[in-house]
Amino acid sequence: MSRDRYVDFLRAWAILLVVLGHWLITGLVRHPDGEITAPELLATVPWTQWLTLGFQIMPLFFLAGGHAAAGSWARARAAGGSAAGWVGQRAVRLLLPTAVYSGLVLLAVGVCSALGVDRATLALVGWAMAMQFWFLPVYLLLSALTPVLYSLHERWGLRVPAGMGVVGLGVGMLVAAGDASSRGSAVEAIGALNYLLVWGVVYQLGLCWRDGLLGGDGKAAPPARGRAVALAVGGGVGFALLVGPGPFPVNLILVTGEELSNTNPPSAAMLAWSLAQVGVALLIAPVVRRVLERARVRRAVRVLGAGSMALYLWHMLPVLIVAAAFYLTGLAPEPRYGSTGWWALRVPWLLVLGVVLVGVVRALRPVERALASVEVRVRPGAGIRGAAAWRIWAGLGVSVWALTYFAGHGFAYGGEFPVWPAVGLTLGVVTLCAAFPRRADGADGADGSDGSEGSGRSDGSDADDNDGGAAAQESGPTGRSGQAPPTGRTRRGRGVPEGTARLGRSPAERETRR
Repeated sequence: MSRDRYVDFLRAWAILLVVLGHWLITGLVRHPDGEITAPELLATVPWTQWLTLGFQIMPLFFLAGGHAAAGSWARARAAGGSAAGWVGQRAVRLLLPTAVYSGLVLLAVGVCSALGVDRATLALVGWAMAMQFWFLPVYLLLSALTPVLYSLHERWGLRVPAGMGVVGLGVGMLVAAGDASSRGSAVEAIGALNYLLVWGVVYQLGLCWRDGLLGGDGKAAPPARGRAVALAVGGGVGFALLVGPGPFPVNLILVTGEELSNTNPPSAAMLAWSLAQVGVALLIAPVVRRVLERARVRRAVRVLGAGSMALYLWHMLPVLIVAAAFYLTGLAPEPRYGSTGWWALRVPWLLVLGVVLVGVVRALRPVERALASVEVRVRPGAGIRGAAAWRIWAGLGVSVWALTYFAGHGFAYGGEFPVWPAVGLTLGVVTLCAAFPRRADGADGADGSDGSEGSGRSDGSDADDNDGGAAAQESGPTGRSGQAPPTGRTRRGRGVPEGTARLGRSPAERETRR
């Protein structure tokens, strides 16, 4: 299957809007006593909550991630790889750069705490540097569940996301049934399931999309196009009903003081909006693919894709740099917060932050190259099983716990250094990496079983997992095809590797036969 550049575009577009959205809603105010605060824009200027309909783009991340994972896991399984090996390799690719970022931020928190920096300021900065982390534990858990989800997908196709969606809708309505004061810990625990159910629906639709149930390379059959229309229209109408006469707010990110949130946990309204967004993304795919045939557009998408993990992790650092350069010194003009003049200054604000971020990303290139080299040496073998596999799951579990803490509390909750989460992340990453030499199980990953080996990338974007075609090297200067070489016996007269033949008809073909 040839590489689908549209999947790369979705990831690039999503990361761009995440960065711009975070910058847009971050407004600083310098008080007469020199204190700098960051009022919450969505709470201070309520009409801006409507802007989140355009900037809440995370469904595209999960859709593209599911599409990539489907091809990657199918190839790894056909080549004899294990679930633990595949999950471990993907976890290492995400966690290595995350651990470096977290380590540097925590080092800064420790130094500032020792120097007596104001605890409230430290807590605010620690929260800002971790505000994007909620995505990581959810994505890591869905990656860990991919072998099971893909098996369900092969058997039941679109019925899997449909069933998950029904359960997620029920959970969302249960959480919305009472006010915040009446919700017990049991309801909150049940509500937390929607992190996997709601985002899992979109991830599972990515699996369906990759296997043709929702259209393919711009040649969607009428049933597939009809499903995309149903997702777009049904999701949009459902969102309007849940937000209008329903109990849910219109904003799609967390706002302090809200009784009911669409993101914490993901609500029924977030599920509806995600389905609508997926439907629109599928419907416009043929048009965007034609645009992506232009060399300049493809080059821009590759640049964003190559730096996606750095952009995702480091995009709030420029805010701190600009705050120190212009707000601490009193150089920044400060019209009334939310006024017309304030909005006019958002343009130079975004431009300055963009320039600083480019400098930060360039400065990080030696670090990224070093991480790519380290990843090649420490990633788990593709066929890990037995006791070694349990160590993979343990390291992943501890890492997810630590990242979940940082996502909910920041790097300096209460102005204090988070000792145990820092220790947990360190132990989790070391457990995943240190004990598993690349050739420990006789498989060095060079067969491309995870669709990304040898790419020289540590951005975690799975760009080389797209479809495993020969064009995968476009993702980077050292990339290589993720196509696994034929191995094992072949069926007589077919020339099809026996491991591959077991996959049989695609889910799309089985769905058609039904």
